[in-house]
Amino acid sequence: MSETYTVSVEDVSKSFGAFKALNGVTLRVRQGEIYGLLGPNGAGKTTLIRLICGLLEAHAGTVTVLGQRMPNVGVLRHIGYMTQQAALYPALSVEENVRFFAAINGAEDGVKEALELVQLYDRRGSVVATLSGGMRQRCSLACALVHRPELLLLDEPTVGIDPQLRVQFWEYFRSMAAAGTTMVVSSHVMDEADRCQRLGLIQYGRLLAEGTPAEIRGQGGSQNLEEAFLALAGRRES
Repeated sequence: MSETYTVSVEDVSKSFGAFKALNGVTLRVRQGEIYGLLGPNGAGKTTLIRLICGLLEAHAGTVTVLGQRMPNVGVLRHIGYMTQQAALYPALSVEENVRFFAAINGAEDGVKEALELVQLYDRRGSVVATLSGGMRQRCSLACALVHRPELLLLDEPTVGIDPQLRVQFWEYFRSMAAAGTTMVVSSHVMDEADRCQRLGLIQYGRLLAEGTPAEIRGQGGSQNLEEAFLALAGRRES
């Protein structure tokens, strides 16, 4: 019996002028899985996430989310997307931002829970423009998950977050995944890789390797994930 995937990317390529951001990428993400996209800056991770949520359209190949080929406006309410740069309204308060994103996604509650998760409930009345960069990241995360999406796309979610809060974030991510939420998390920080259930290593727009963190180490011949990544990248280039 064939397996059902929340995300299915089939032989996808995407170019910006002469630059090929993605080149024949194929991967699949199961329901309730935390899938990590790992690679250096400029590897193609953000482009792939934007294709998954339908902000971009592939030049070749197909992207399917929740059984629907993307882009598809009807799927958007089932997706939460936290961008690399906080996509917030700076003149509004923290709570007004979160309530706005809840409303446009048809969510009637969950605002207080989302603000408490990111430890911003006590700052809910603060205008976003007055917040530090780390607090804006936290507010952006609250906006992405306030409607309890089936698929949560997190592009470098822990940049600017202190270590203690990062641990709390990942604990919450795991509890969401256990409840059935699918997550795709991009990062260039290798020490976050072990927090993911499965990884896709990307460089120069290509998928170098895929598997659990242990499998990636085995493929790269090193217990150090960064060394394994470099070894796999070297094999692809040779």
